[in-house]
Amino acid sequence: MWTPTEEEKYGVVICSFRGSVPQGLVLEIGETVQILEKCEGWYRGVSTKKPNVKGLFPANYIHLKKAIVSNRGQYETVVPLEDSIVTEVTTTLQEWASLWKQLYVKHKVDLFYKLRHVMNELIDLRRQLLSGHLTQDQVREVKRHITVRLDWGNEHLGLDLVPRKDFEVVDSDQISVSDLYKMHLSSRQSVQQSTSQVDTMRPRHGETCRMPVPYHFFFSLKSFTYNTIGEDSDVFFSLYDMREGKQISERFLVRLNKNGGPRNPEKIERMCALFTDLSSKDMKRDLYIVAHVIRIGRMLLNDSKKGPAHLHYRRPYGCAVLSILDVLQSLTELKEEKDFVLKVYTCNNESEWTQIHENIIRKSSTKYSAPSASHGLIISLQLFRGDMEQIRRENPMIFNRGLAITRKLGFPDVIMPGDIRNDLYLTLEKGDFERGGKSVQKNIEVTMYVLYADGEILKDCISLGSGEPNRSSYHSFVLYHSNSPRWGEIIKLPIPIDRFRGSHLRFEFRHCSTKDKGEKKLFGFAFSPLMRDDGTTLSDDIHELYVYKCDENSTFNNHALYLGLPCCKEDYNGCPNIPSSLIFQRSKESFFISTQLSSTKLTQNVDLLALLKWKAFPDRIMDILGRLRHVSGEEIVKFLQDILDTLFVILDDNTEKYGLLVFQSLVFIINLLRDIKYFHFRPVMDTYIQKHFAGALAYKELIRCLKWYMDCSAELIRQDHIQEAMRALEYLFKFIVQSRILYSRATCGMEEEQFRSSIQELFQSIRFVLSLDSRNSETLLFTQAALLNSFPTIFDELLQMFTVQEVAEFVRGTLGSMPSTVHIGQSMDVVKLQSIARTVDSRLFSFSESRRILLPVVLHHIHLHLRQQKELLICSGILGSIFSIVKTSSLEADVMEEVEMMVESLLDVLLQTLLTIMSKSHAQEAVRGHCPVTAEITGEYVSCLLSLLRQMCDTHFQHLLDNFQSKDELKEFLLKIFCVFRNLMKMSVFPRDWMVMRLLTSNIIVTTVQYLSSALHKNFTETDFDFKVWNSYFSLAVLFINQPSLQLEIITSAKRKKILDKYGDMRVMMAYELFSMWQNLGEHKIHFIPGMIGPFLGVTLVPQPEVRNIMIPIFHDMMDWEQRKNGNFKQVEAELIDKLDSMVSEGKGDESYRELFGLLTQLFGPYPSLLEKVEQETWRETGISFVTSVTRLMERLLDYRDCMKGEETENKKVGCTVNLMNFYKSEINKEEMYIRYIHKLCDMHLQAENYTEAAFTLLLYCELLQWEDRPLREFLHYPSQTEWQRKEGLCRKIIHYFNKGKSWEFGIPLCRELACQYESLYDYQSLSWIRKMEASYYDNIIEQQRLEPEFFRVGFYGRKFPFFLRNKEYVCRGHDYERLEAFQQRMLSEFPQAVAMQHPNHPDDAILQCDAQYLQIYAVTPIPDYVDVLQMDRVPDRVKSFYRVNNVRKFRYDRPFHKGPKDKDNEFKSLWIERTTLTLTHSLPGISRWFEVERRELVEVSPLENAIQVVENKNQELRALISQYQHKQVHGNINLLSMCLNGVIDAAVNGGIARYQEAFFDKDYITKHPGDAEKISQLKELMQEQVHVLGVGLAVHEKFVHPEMRPLHKKLIDQFQMMRASLYHEFPGLDKLSPACSGTSTPRGNVLASHSPMSPENIKMTHRHSPMNLMGTGRHSSSSLSSHASSEAGNMMMMGDNSMGEAPEDLYHHMQLAYHNPRYQGSVTNVSVLSSSQASPSSSSLSSTHSAPSQMITSAPSSTRGSPSLPDKYRHAREMMLLLPTHRDRPSSAMYPAAILENGQPPNFQRALFQQVVGACKPCSDPNLSMAEKGHYSLHFDAFHHPLGDTPPALPARTLRKSPLHPIPASPTSPQSGLDGSNSTLSGSASSGVSSLSESNFGHSSEAPPRTDTMDSMPSQAWNGDEGLEPPYLPVHYSLSESAVLDAIKSQPCRSHSAPGCVLPQDPMDPPALPPKPYHPRLPALEHDEGMLLREEAERPRGLHRKASLPPGSVKEEQARLAWEHGRGEQ
Repeated sequence: MWTPTEEEKYGVVICSFRGSVPQGLVLEIGETVQILEKCEGWYRGVSTKKPNVKGLFPANYIHLKKAIVSNRGQYETVVPLEDSIVTEVTTTLQEWASLWKQLYVKHKVDLFYKLRHVMNELIDLRRQLLSGHLTQDQVREVKRHITVRLDWGNEHLGLDLVPRKDFEVVDSDQISVSDLYKMHLSSRQSVQQSTSQVDTMRPRHGETCRMPVPYHFFFSLKSFTYNTIGEDSDVFFSLYDMREGKQISERFLVRLNKNGGPRNPEKIERMCALFTDLSSKDMKRDLYIVAHVIRIGRMLLNDSKKGPAHLHYRRPYGCAVLSILDVLQSLTELKEEKDFVLKVYTCNNESEWTQIHENIIRKSSTKYSAPSASHGLIISLQLFRGDMEQIRRENPMIFNRGLAITRKLGFPDVIMPGDIRNDLYLTLEKGDFERGGKSVQKNIEVTMYVLYADGEILKDCISLGSGEPNRSSYHSFVLYHSNSPRWGEIIKLPIPIDRFRGSHLRFEFRHCSTKDKGEKKLFGFAFSPLMRDDGTTLSDDIHELYVYKCDENSTFNNHALYLGLPCCKEDYNGCPNIPSSLIFQRSKESFFISTQLSSTKLTQNVDLLALLKWKAFPDRIMDILGRLRHVSGEEIVKFLQDILDTLFVILDDNTEKYGLLVFQSLVFIINLLRDIKYFHFRPVMDTYIQKHFAGALAYKELIRCLKWYMDCSAELIRQDHIQEAMRALEYLFKFIVQSRILYSRATCGMEEEQFRSSIQELFQSIRFVLSLDSRNSETLLFTQAALLNSFPTIFDELLQMFTVQEVAEFVRGTLGSMPSTVHIGQSMDVVKLQSIARTVDSRLFSFSESRRILLPVVLHHIHLHLRQQKELLICSGILGSIFSIVKTSSLEADVMEEVEMMVESLLDVLLQTLLTIMSKSHAQEAVRGHCPVTAEITGEYVSCLLSLLRQMCDTHFQHLLDNFQSKDELKEFLLKIFCVFRNLMKMSVFPRDWMVMRLLTSNIIVTTVQYLSSALHKNFTETDFDFKVWNSYFSLAVLFINQPSLQLEIITSAKRKKILDKYGDMRVMMAYELFSMWQNLGEHKIHFIPGMIGPFLGVTLVPQPEVRNIMIPIFHDMMDWEQRKNGNFKQVEAELIDKLDSMVSEGKGDESYRELFGLLTQLFGPYPSLLEKVEQETWRETGISFVTSVTRLMERLLDYRDCMKGEETENKKVGCTVNLMNFYKSEINKEEMYIRYIHKLCDMHLQAENYTEAAFTLLLYCELLQWEDRPLREFLHYPSQTEWQRKEGLCRKIIHYFNKGKSWEFGIPLCRELACQYESLYDYQSLSWIRKMEASYYDNIIEQQRLEPEFFRVGFYGRKFPFFLRNKEYVCRGHDYERLEAFQQRMLSEFPQAVAMQHPNHPDDAILQCDAQYLQIYAVTPIPDYVDVLQMDRVPDRVKSFYRVNNVRKFRYDRPFHKGPKDKDNEFKSLWIERTTLTLTHSLPGISRWFEVERRELVEVSPLENAIQVVENKNQELRALISQYQHKQVHGNINLLSMCLNGVIDAAVNGGIARYQEAFFDKDYITKHPGDAEKISQLKELMQEQVHVLGVGLAVHEKFVHPEMRPLHKKLIDQFQMMRASLYHEFPGLDKLSPACSGTSTPRGNVLASHSPMSPENIKMTHRHSPMNLMGTGRHSSSSLSSHASSEAGNMMMMGDNSMGEAPEDLYHHMQLAYHNPRYQGSVTNVSVLSSSQASPSSSSLSSTHSAPSQMITSAPSSTRGSPSLPDKYRHAREMMLLLPTHRDRPSSAMYPAAILENGQPPNFQRALFQQVVGACKPCSDPNLSMAEKGHYSLHFDAFHHPLGDTPPALPARTLRKSPLHPIPASPTSPQSGLDGSNSTLSGSASSGVSSLSESNFGHSSEAPPRTDTMDSMPSQAWNGDEGLEPPYLPVHYSLSESAVLDAIKSQPCRSHSAPGCVLPQDPMDPPALPPKPYHPRLPALEHDEGMLLREEAERPRGLHRKASLPPGSVKEEQARLAWEHGRGEQ
């Protein structure tokens, strides 16, 4: 049966339980459980982790713990009965566990391992506490270690700081806020101390500065590495002060055997010592560890004959030193033993042995030497700090190693009362001895004994060093052959105090012979008593002792025989008559010793002995008392009790005579104990007063003398004695009170009234002293200060004799006698406040009776100081103490009265003080950064104010509010307290991790606000409404709710529960207060619209549903009130939008803020929402529109905030900013916000060096301004100025940015606009400047190179993309040199989660709606708008290239596909082109590098139309090239023409246009496609044109061909005849072609079907084309082998077999082989080059790296294959290869050599051959195509649109000067002449960049060097050369580096450009950016001339769907003319 448990309430799971039984509770080991019931070995209860789940678990799985049970029953709570710090360690470790693992995940490995170490330490310390085996001191020490580690871990993990008191966590409810603040401060300092590696030499925080902490050196000798001595040795270690030149410590002795090990085996690993009691001053000395090595053995180490083996002498061997200062830093940081090696040096001269250590330190290397490199002492050192007991407790292992305590020679800085010491340190200094008739000097050894008065030798009273036992005799070391030995050896004589008197020292001197016997012969002795006859000991000095002669036969048995003799010179003076018959005679020899006494029992001071024996000198008493001041403090404290007894006996003996002297002596001794060195003797004094003092009558004299001193203070000039008496006040009163107690006890309380009266009089004198004006007397000031400092110390003594009230009255009178702060100096202020502070801290103030008396005067002085802002830190300390006492006494009834008193006196001045401090703090932080002192003062006063407010109850608040005399006073008070509260939350007075302090502060604030709300509502509504107070209140409420410390959602659930249990959700409390006060406003609400919209909006962002629900009606209320007032709520809408934006701008963007922003959607979204309330109103429509706008804005702001975090890329930031900017402009028309974002966007562009985009961005703002003098206010970084000035500045800046972006064409209209303004103002200086700027821009356009950018289309699909990108497509302007693969990689790096789509198809809905990111990227071709400029004649290509890629809004890409059944023999029958045209929202370049696609158009190009475009494009290219050579008179090199002709004619032989014949001229095709008859006729006409053009080309070629190239020309003639023959059946008129071609060839039949070695099976290469149809006609470039399915079919490259194309170098090598191999003759030019990933051969570094968009290509038709498309096995590659980029191979000097030698060949003939071969692989030259399209090789074939005559035209005469080329009439479908095909551009752009390099640098022969004076041009030549025509206009001047060939383009006036998106302010009447060219006049027709129609001007392109006007085969001239005119008419 289940029964409730009585004792078993709490337990710990010791074995995991799986809960396998019904209702079983799953438990893990270590969990704690609360037990409710038990039954037969089972418990029922809950786990503390999941208190809501009850279950069963086995009883034997639980370890029971004692617990405290409260509220027994169903709702009982159980708290384990254990040490609170153990509980804290347990919970803290559980909290750390998860955070610790996160450190590893976040790669904070260092902290991860540190924290693991600390956690293990805490577990171990917790185990020690739980063991219960520790002493109280050990428990305290363990707790200290635990708290340090807990605080360290909490700080490093970002957890809250835990306030503690005595290592226990404090309850904030039980202490005052001031105390809580101090505990936080103390915990923070302890954490910082434990965290930072503080130097252990610095005193720890919190240690009293009055107690110097000693240092101790732990020393251990590890080994002595030597092998050369071979004898035993003694090693002495000591501390030596080099600066003072003396030893400061005892010696530590280690006895070693000849092997270097300890002589005593038990000493192994135990040769260690502790050098103790070193002060901070000692640590700053130049200290050294000095080791002296004394060997024990033969006289001479290397001479075995010197002395017998059985005699051992102590002989000096070597020395080693180690500087303490050098190793101190490492010892301090290491905090553990560290090893060092001391090298041992030997002395070169034994007589200098005593200075060997100094010589080594000084590095006097001539005086010592190193016997061996391996000689060394290996030691270890460790530094300790603290008192000896602490060191012993913390390091027990060290003291268990037989540690030798090695003390300082003198007393330490602090002499402890229990330190009994009686040590005499004797130093053998030197001796001067006679030779004694010997020829050599003596080897002298000194033997010393200590003898007692009876002649007995004292045992064990001589110590050579610590670490070895004492001995009875001492033998000095022997210096070889030295009669004046110097030893310098220090011996310690620990003689018992009872044996000291009467004892003496005897020194025996022996000569140690080195002869065989080795005798030690005694030759003299000396002696010295230890005490003189007057009772003083031997003085600390050097003593010269007499040496008496003696021998071995002399007897010392009767010591009286020599003790009567004088021992020294001073003694000799006392013994004048010495008989000569004594047995011992004094020699002339002398012996020197020095002594130093360290004794707490013996004295060397005569004056002290005289005082103690004063009765022996009654007539000298006054002199003896006067000389007491000259006795050293050490001597006084040693005999303190004896001296005090003596003084009071003298006082009793004759009070009147000796009273004042005894008083002065007593004052001197008392003040002596105030010294730090003797501070620890104060307990000795206290013990004496309590137990040994017997002066019952002394109080009378002491009071009298004290009063006399005080009364004299106003008269005496020197007041040293008075000040000393004031400082001794505490102990004087102790003596007075104890004396009176003794007297009362002896007399049963007699003379009580007299005593009270005398004390009253004494206090009158004290008040008199304090009331004196000390401003003019510094000595009096010091007296008063001394009195005030000592005054609080007498309270406890007075309380023994008087009641609390009486003492309080004494104190109040004394404190009240002090003048106010106005009349005294600052130093006295400090002393006075310190005295008050000590009064408040005294026991007296803890009594409520005394507080009632003292509190008013204390508060009065504090109030005065706070009013004047003086000594704020001391005042805060006093207030803190008062509040602490009041808090602890809060249960007493009197506390209410005391709080009332403090409220009246302090509340207002505290508020004022805090406001002043906070304003100063804010100013200091702005100037100098955070100031710790100011922060500390602020924290102190905040805690004081909070303490006071916390103590106030309803009554106090009511009294406070009632006491205000007027509403103005109340208003001022409310404004002050609201302002302080606001500052508290804004300034973050308390650090983020002071959570306890912050929560308590919030609780006090919300409680106070609740009290004050009623006063605000009661006094400041209706007619007395005050906006300022209400606004302050609302601002406070908003700040309060938004406090980070109150955001409970971001903290752990356990912590949240703890806070909610204690305080509740204070945000909700304040929100209710806010709502209530808003409702109380009534009609005054309108005053806060729209001002409070932003703050209230901030409140709604708090993720607390209840707070949001409270605030929603307020927004509705605001809208409703404005609607009533204005008929709309535009203000609410505008303000809301503005504040939303500013919240983002203020950087409110931590990780949790996305969720907070998302809450706004809920605010304006689902129920309960503002939208739901709006729908109920009459203004429903506008309200819904408003909510929708805000929601849309929020989506954009959210994206903007995410992008602005700093981690996002430039594109995302720009996109977000543009998106937001457009929203402000177009949707809500917020101009100011729009302008702000313009400048933000501009700054982004500048940072990314996108100068063109930055200029366009600023242009948006510039367009908003007018050329007017309207004044503009200061805005952003613009000063106050006129609109004209701002617009001018903007224009200049924009021009500058266009210049940096190399977009000069965009800057020129702005230059003109500025020039117009300057001209109208006659500002000629500025006009000159701007005109020069404009001129320089023209120069730059012509002279500087600019790269043409690539353009990429990017689709962003999927819901994971930001709002402004989601499911949209953009066209992006690429960076300089950026290829498709680089761009794709950049996009994928910007969106690392995105997946690249591998096909160009439009994605389906599944992709659009999926929660993922898909990117679709491919290159596109720009379709320029400026066709007129591109078609104008003689416009430099550098000018044209700009218009090809700038101001572009349309782009296109092509994709080939098969429609219907595919013919395996000829794929071209079914190969269609899908052409997509994209139209953007704005032109590029613009305010962004990319714009969204606004519209897309898709058309399909049929196979026949494609064939027409291909043939037409090739015809245009041929005409252009032939025209160039037609107009040249002398040609040194015609390789380019040769290659082009070869490429077209030879391709025809191998198939070429025959494929089109097969496909489209077939009867079946014509039958199936009757509608294509017109297009078939058009294709036939184009083929006719091609044959005629080839005929003209061959005629020109024959005239200029070099003799060596005649075989090639003959081959071309033959192949041309074959081409004609192959077309004979289709075009019967072709048999009457030019005689240049007829008669030289033999009909060969149709060879189109023959296999060509250049078929795809052999070459496996394809080329890349760029079709372009500007006016409805696609333009393709291809060889006759290759028809274009498309030049850029969606970026897909199609190749034969498995080849991806070859690099240009490979191609070059391949073509060399092909050219020289006869098998390849005639077909080599059919190679179509596919751009590979390598750069094209080029002389330009720009061209070698610039990239091009990938194109989708299909190979050309070939005679050797049935299908020109890919083999079947590669068909799948179409979609996969879509995104693969290809390289742009631009023709440059690598293709067209710039210099040709005299023989017409280039310097590198092989290279030239390659150039000739690929010469026909011309770039597309359509002006509407980008360089992306032109930048690849393609074999073009076009035809002229008229038949050629039978005779070739005559070649023109060649002049030595350049002449303009006469234009060859272009094909009616060509938008430009064929010459355009010979010009290619190499683009390189900085921003918009366009730069062109002419590729048509045809070399000139050496006979005709080129000239630059082309303005003086010759007439252009016609085809026949006989008839010259004048050029239609003057030629343009070109430099040598530019093309000598002009594009023959129709000349039309150049149209001025405008900025993208129409952002450039261009007047329609303004001149264009480029000056217009004259119109190209139409040339008259030449009658019946072969070249007549070739002189026709180029017309605009003709459409695809045109009808041939004449059937093929008609008369040549008429056919061509009619066809031409009909084509024009169709156009």
